[in-house]
Amino acid sequence: MDKKQEKQKDAGKVLIEELNQDEKESATHKRSFWNVITIPLLAILSGLIIGAFLIAATSTSVYTAFGQSFGKGITTAFSEIGSAYAALFTGSIGDPVRIFNALFSGDKEQIYKAINPFLESLVQATPYIFAGLAVALAFRAGLFNIGVEGQLFIGAACATFVGYAVKGLPVYIHMPLAFIAGGLGGALWGFIPGFLKATTGGHEVINTIMMNYIAFRLTEWLLSGPMTRPGSGGMPISPLIEESAQIPQFFPSPIRFHLGFFFALGFAWLIWWLLFKTKWGLNMRTVGTNPRAAKYAGLSVVKTTMIGMAISGALAGLAGAIQILAVNRSMALGLSSGYGFDSIALTLIGNNHPVGVVLASILFGTLRNGATRMMVVSRIPIDIVDVLQAIILMLVAAPAIIRTIYRLKEPKQEETTVFVSGWGGGQ
Repeated sequence: MDKKQEKQKDAGKVLIEELNQDEKESATHKRSFWNVITIPLLAILSGLIIGAFLIAATSTSVYTAFGQSFGKGITTAFSEIGSAYAALFTGSIGDPVRIFNALFSGDKEQIYKAINPFLESLVQATPYIFAGLAVALAFRAGLFNIGVEGQLFIGAACATFVGYAVKGLPVYIHMPLAFIAGGLGGALWGFIPGFLKATTGGHEVINTIMMNYIAFRLTEWLLSGPMTRPGSGGMPISPLIEESAQIPQFFPSPIRFHLGFFFALGFAWLIWWLLFKTKWGLNMRTVGTNPRAAKYAGLSVVKTTMIGMAISGALAGLAGAIQILAVNRSMALGLSSGYGFDSIALTLIGNNHPVGVVLASILFGTLRNGATRMMVVSRIPIDIVDVLQAIILMLVAAPAIIRTIYRLKEPKQEETTVFVSGWGGGQ
């Protein structure tokens, strides 16, 4: 065998090894993906099963039926559970029969009404995505941002002010300007506890909680004073934002689905790219995992902490801005019904990953949207949905319970190599 044939043979071996390595890496990624989503999916299933027992236990008709006979009690319990979950599904996704008939009718108005429950669930999920990304990024940086709710309010106030006070701008300038103003307001509100954490060691949990109360009282004063709508009779509500600042909705009223949902998906991709495809993100995750090792490796823990909290606050501020510019069109005290606090739960369900955050946000959006119909149709307390979310979160936070119930094996720990030099590194 001459040298030329030997080189060709060696080249063939190298090619085969590379192909085998790609297959191994692909299989590893698939296993890792399934390991990540298995626990949340089984937690959701388990939560729905436990929720079914709660629905039956809180129904007076079930108790009445059991008083007549055991068989009738069981039948009534299944009927109540089926009715409640059917109402939850149709209220959040839509009635499949109605959607099917509307599509074949060709009537646009009927089609819009039939798919509106699903679109409204996406509307509800949009601020969840921004708020969840805020918490997830802070977690990745080793920080616990409890101040998302306050940052959301400040971002909404800034976006509202720019939206109604600045006039005469074209839409392609005014809308981005108001949106960015919301992000900057939230960034400032997040930077303050980040600065205190980095320079004085003040715990970010305490500082962000305190900043929440300051944000609530500050926005209350603004809406009752400088930002009060003229002619509102002193009601704490802002003027309507200019049309040029509004994020467009795709369909006529009452359908509220808007362009902001795709903004949220775009930011989820951007955060994923920053965290997992840049050295800056790698450095931030390294600081979050082990600050002492990161400092020894030459990373600036102080700078990373401040930047991480500022970006987290900016995302929370965008959650408030998107709600004002795309849905409410003005700001009132009842802007958020717990988006900031719910985002902590959905981030844990999403495993602190942008893709998981998007999926968990859609789950929370559908639950929130369908809960109202479930209460109206089945007379089931709307608080049952909050209980469901709490159970799902508890099961996700304690994966050993899920593995024990469903007899799952512990996932194998993969060895990883961390490099921390480059963009974002250094003092």
